[in-house]
Amino acid sequence: MNYNKQIIVALDFPTEKACLDFLKNIDPARCRVKVGKELFTRCGPALVKKINAEGYDVFLDLKFHDIPNTVAGALKAAADLGVWMVNVHASGGKAMLDASREALNYQQAPLLIAVTVLTSMGIEDLSQIAVINTPQQQVQVLASLAVNSGLDGVVCSAQETDFLRLQCPSDFQLVTPGIRPSGDSANDQKRVVSPRLALEQGSNFLVIGRPITQASNPSEKLDSIIQEIEA
Repeated sequence: MNYNKQIIVALDFPTEKACLDFLKNIDPARCRVKVGKELFTRCGPALVKKINAEGYDVFLDLKFHDIPNTVAGALKAAADLGVWMVNVHASGGKAMLDASREALNYQQAPLLIAVTVLTSMGIEDLSQIAVINTPQQQVQVLASLAVNSGLDGVVCSAQETDFLRLQCPSDFQLVTPGIRPSGDSANDQKRVVSPRLALEQGSNFLVIGRPITQASNPSEKLDSIIQEIEA
């Protein structure tokens, strides 16, 4: 199996130059890429268009969470950039998720996925915002909400993919950050899993940032992750 396109490299860079310099050494046939809040806020839609024009499938990771009409308009604007995938917060509620689905309910629209519980959050973090569920329970609740609103998938920890595979439709996409290759630091992530185990447990796409972007040779690091998966 070819795992190249299941790896999404998180482009967590502070400047456009740093981002584009990095991409010079990464083949768009070997991975997809993610543009998050910092890079988008600094560089805007123009950079997303440049990256897309170079042949990269772009996951625009802005985690929209607002009133339904505002989120629907933002998603339409994101789709106009030609991105491959966009996301919203499932905790925005069913009305917001329904409006999101309606905004992108056409052929060739980007994949629409919902964030469940951030992989940096543990049970103590949830209790501080009055959520009495465990992270796993809360993920199940929010994933059900996303399924019922017709979304294409969710963002979750790979620690939750095994039970979500039983709960969700077979074509429901599970996108998992918090992926750390063997021997790499967990950094600020609390619910981490290795790339190979994540795919074995049902992940469709693996979001990997610092282990690749901060490597001395990012291209070789990407190769080593693919080899670790296939070993």
